This record gives sequence, structure tokens and C-alpha cells, in this order.
Amino acid sequence: MITRREMLQVGAATAALAVGGGSLTRAFAQQKLTQDDLLKFDSLGNVTLLHVTDIHGQLMPVYFREPTVNIGVGEAKGLPPHVTGADFLARFGIAPKSAAAYALTDQDFSALAQSYGRIGGLDRLATVVGQVRAERGDKVLLLDGGDTWQGSLGANASRGQDMADCMALLKPDAMTGHWEFTYGEDRVKELIDKLGFPFLALNVRDTEWNEPVFDAYKMFEKSGVKVAVLGQAFPYTPVANPRWLMPKWSFGIREEEVRAQVEKARKAGAQLVVLLSHNGFDVDRKLAARVEGIDVILTGHTHDALPEAIKVGNTLLVASGSHGKFVSRLDLDVQDGAVKGFRYKLIPLFADVIKPDAAMSAAIEKARAPYAKDLARVVGHSESLLYRRGNFNGSFDDLICDALLKERDAEIALSPGFRWGTSVLPGAPITVEDIHNATAITYPQVYRMPMTGERLKEVLEDVADNLFNPDPYYQQGGDMVRCGGLGYAIDVPKPIGSRISEMTLLKTGQPLDPKREYTVAGWASVNEGTQGPPVWELVERHIAAQKTVRVAPNSRVKISGL
Repeated sequence: MITRREMLQVGAATAALAVGGGSLTRAFAQQKLTQDDLLKFDSLGNVTLLHVTDIHGQLMPVYFREPTVNIGVGEAKGLPPHVTGADFLARFGIAPKSAAAYALTDQDFSALAQSYGRIGGLDRLATVVGQVRAERGDKVLLLDGGDTWQGSLGANASRGQDMADCMALLKPDAMTGHWEFTYGEDRVKELIDKLGFPFLALNVRDTEWNEPVFDAYKMFEKSGVKVAVLGQAFPYTPVANPRWLMPKWSFGIREEEVRAQVEKARKAGAQLVVLLSHNGFDVDRKLAARVEGIDVILTGHTHDALPEAIKVGNTLLVASGSHGKFVSRLDLDVQDGAVKGFRYKLIPLFADVIKPDAAMSAAIEKARAPYAKDLARVVGHSESLLYRRGNFNGSFDDLICDALLKERDAEIALSPGFRWGTSVLPGAPITVEDIHNATAITYPQVYRMPMTGERLKEVLEDVADNLFNPDPYYQQGGDMVRCGGLGYAIDVPKPIGSRISEMTLLKTGQPLDPKREYTVAGWASVNEGTQGPPVWELVERHIAAQKTVRVAPNSRVKISGL
């Protein structure tokens, strides 16, 4: 396939660069990797889909380490995207220590980051989008899979306005959403009214009349081909996020509605049907196997980045990563209402290689200006690589848990298993921007409350089932709740209620007493009226007091049954 071949070309050009941390300069890496390398593509057919998703408020290039562990269960066990590290490199034929290896895995991340630098930035994305549009003309659709307006200080402070304004310059053809809804119904409607392009979500209905809140699909004509783009917002938004922020809207997978809208679009003349989805990869894999007539699913939510399109029956699944690191390009040859051929490439947006678009750079500078002083303020330094992604723990989450334990005088800390949040390299300063990139939500209060050992087990069991239920339709995405002051064992394949055992209070080394109450600190509660300081204040205070942060390797979770 074209993706593997071109990934190998990039890998061959760059494999020798990072033989050791800091042994070669970034300038040398740039000489070996060019914008032409990244964008090279043998055009095909009459429709080009460009897809971005899960940008999470990141206007600027970032460091973002991909996960070491991404467990698949049930029929997804061992299948992409549940392949990581060296296994991922082997599965997709990617050279170790190459640019592609750095972008797509956790392997040698800190060392390779010194050579290849940051990835992403909307101004680099604008350059790529502009070049593809110049090449392909009216064949191009640019589609945004959602989780765009949330995840940074600027996005939170402006309630999504900074992202909406800058994304508008890209002139997307449509978007769907998830974290967008956490700004509340009124704010979502206000931003959507000014987008200039459709917000699609066939699975969102009002709770009073059961009527659609948003358009289900939009028909486009590209190079003579009628293309129906259907939108699917995150089905579990009112469960994973506070219901009180969207009390009049109901969500769900709504498979029958997806099927009905596909049939409706086909009857209206659609020759190509695209589902712009925020379901998560495994949900979309199951949906593709059950709903006929979908040609392409552009999947999001679970932050997977795959260098090949995955085929399920006659449906192509495209996973375009997160945090603005990638844009996917899928060229399709559509004839007589069917896809006769395709070519695909996942394009990593290496910030030191791709020339930034001047207009977008100016817009980004303007959007960040009100917060520029705070964003740049250094709070402390890190001796450790701070990252979030991983099924059971991330070092940035461990740091947050340490802050909650200390600043709220708690025995146990709970931190949500969000998959968004950028990385900080060893030896680098920790800025206010870094802290907010891991904590910026509209319900950030840090609670302090008593919880029994029995209740704590229920919490862990519930989250584990959200992640590891063998039926993808019962998975809500995200990763396992992070624990501070608490160790436990998990047997992944067991049913709900029996996965978690050996819960231990670390400061005493004693098993948790099911009947005893423990002082617990946590944040991101979905309950309305939660009281407490915003999490970023506590994390900043903790880091400032430490001055230099070192996070010990986490061995508190024992995993079995795989």
C-alpha cells in the first residue's frame, strides 16, 4: 500500500539520525527530511478527503508521546490500533529511530524529540491543506472530527473562541464534536452559528420532543461525485462528561439511525458515503461490520494514529491521531456509485520541516496574545519525561496525583484517564501552558471527600469496564482512572465487578478495608455543584514548591489476564 511504501521512504531517509540522545542536531534531521517528502503523494481518482481530529485546543506545535500500552479486548485483541511500540513498527514496516517511529510510537521518544522537534500547529496544517487544494482543486473535502475547541488555557479561557476563529481560516467542509459540548448548550449553539460550515451530529436529539438538534448529513458535489458526509458525535457525552452542561440533549450510538441516514443519503443520490465519527475506533469497527453502505469512516475520540486505512468489509476506517500531529489524506476513485480504488497517507506535521502559513501564524499569535505572558511563565523544571497516554498510568498524571495528595492532605488521589494532554521533555521547563494542556476543562474543581474501600473498588471496576468491556458498544474510550496513594491488581478479561483486587493503601502497605472511610481528593467530577479549587492551581503550587520534578516509575498497577 502507498502508506507503507512512503513511510518506508521517509524511514529510510531518516533512520540513521537519532542513534543516541542528542548525538545529532535537529538541523541535520531537517536536512534529511523535507516538506516534499512529507507531502509526496501519487494522486488517484476524483475525491480527496483530508481529515483531522482530536486537536484539543492546540494551536501550536507540540510534543506528544504515543502510548506504550493500548490493550484490545474481545475481537479487537491484538489488532490495530491495539499494537504499540516495537510491535507497531514491525506491523507497519517502519524503521526504528526514524521520523515515522518518533511520530507514531513511544520508542526512544525523548532522544528522537531532540532531533525531530515538535509536531503539529495549525499554521503547518494550513500549509498542507493549501497545497493539497492547489493540487486537487474541487476534489477536496476537509473534515474535522471534533474535540477541537478544548484542551488548552486559551481554549478554556475563550470558551472555544480561539480555536473556532483559527479553524475557520482553514475553511473545513464540516465537523462533529464531543468536548465541544462541555462549554454548555448555549455556548455550543453560539459558536456553531458563526462557524461558516456545518456541524453534523445525527445522534444528538432534544430530550423533550426527540427531534434532531443538528443536521444529520450534508451533501457535497466534488468533481461530479455526490458525497454525503454524515456526522456522529461522541455517543456517551452525558456519561463521560457532566449531564448538567447539556441537560436538554440526548446522545447514543443509534445504529438504526445511522443505517437510516445512510439509506436516505443513497436515495438522495450519494455516490460516496462518509461517516465523520467521534465514536472511537473499536466502536466504528463494529459499526462498519453491521451497517452497509458506508464507504469511509473517519474515526476519532480514541486518539489512534494509523499509517494505513483499515478495511472492514467494504468500509475504510481512517484514524488520524490527535493534538494536531497529523492530517490524513485519502484519495478515492469513485465510479458508478462505488469505490474502485484508494490511496492513503497519514502525514505527520513536523514543525521544523513544514513551512508555516503566514496568515494562520498571524491569527494564532493574535489568539494567544491575551494569555501570552501566563502561557510562557515557568513554574519549575522536570527531570522526567512527562506524558499522559497509557491505559493505566502516565507520568504527568502521577504528578497531578502527587499534587492532589499533598495540596489537599489526602490519603488517596483519583485523576481521570483523559487521553488529551501534551508531553514535557526531560530537562525542560514546566510552564503554565504545560499544566493547562493537561488540566483545562470547564469543571476543574478538586474535591476532598471520604470514600469507603468498597466504594473505591466500585469506581475502579466501573471505569475498567468502560475501557475493557469486550463489546465495543459498551466502551466509552479514555484510559483507566489514575490513582495516587493506592495500588491495585487488574485481571483485564474478567467481567465487571471482578477485575480489581489487591487494593493497597501505599503509605501503610495495608489492604484497603472495604468498610473504612479514606480521605480522597480528585477532580473532573461530573456532579453539579462540586466544590474546590481548580486543579491547575494546585498542580502549579505543587510544582513551584518542588522546583525540580522527578516522577518515579509507576509500578502500582499489576496487570494480568492478557
